[in-house]
Amino acid sequence: MKYKHIVFDVDGTLLDTAECILYSLRQALLTVTGSSPEVEELTHVLSRTSAANMEHLGITDKAEETIALWVANEEKYSDMMQPFAGIPKLLDTLKNAGCQLGIVTSRTHEELDLVLNPLPISTYFSVCICSDDTEEHKPSPAPLLKYMEETGAKSGEVLYIGDSLGDSMCASAAGAHFAYALWGAHENAHVPAEYYPEDPARLSELISD
Repeated sequence: MKYKHIVFDVDGTLLDTAECILYSLRQALLTVTGSSPEVEELTHVLSRTSAANMEHLGITDKAEETIALWVANEEKYSDMMQPFAGIPKLLDTLKNAGCQLGIVTSRTHEELDLVLNPLPISTYFSVCICSDDTEEHKPSPAPLLKYMEETGAKSGEVLYIGDSLGDSMCASAAGAHFAYALWGAHENAHVPAEYYPEDPARLSELISD
């Protein structure tokens, strides 16, 4: 493989979580505030931290309550979240090729454990950087730089895989290469990347030596 370290975003990249995230958030908003946008109008939340989403939605005095209910709803509907087709095989291929696999996500560790721990693919990842590990978050390079610090990886050895412009900006600012996961992307604008794989199998082909 062309890279020693392959680092994944979670939502929209490893896991097909969008429907569960948006449905769970809408139910939390309805419970706490009595009103909510339709699910289709909430897609902007998919690339932010939960705290940043509360600020964006104008929820200040009940932010913690809303986030707690949002997380509880995700746990309730967690069977809606599954790896994208081809992800388990991709991870196995990369691991067998000697790559170190990691995660950089806008989820907190608690939120990541909720969606990842029940799945067999959780064992593939040696280092997971979450939003509670850094003061700055994507699109800042801080989370990816934290991964490099913890693993000793050099920027030229790292490929970051994500589904948003924020992920692309994070990788670029950290000096890493970026693969834009078209299989889970919701962005309408052009997203700069070294690779544009349509599915996980194509990504494996693109980064093979």
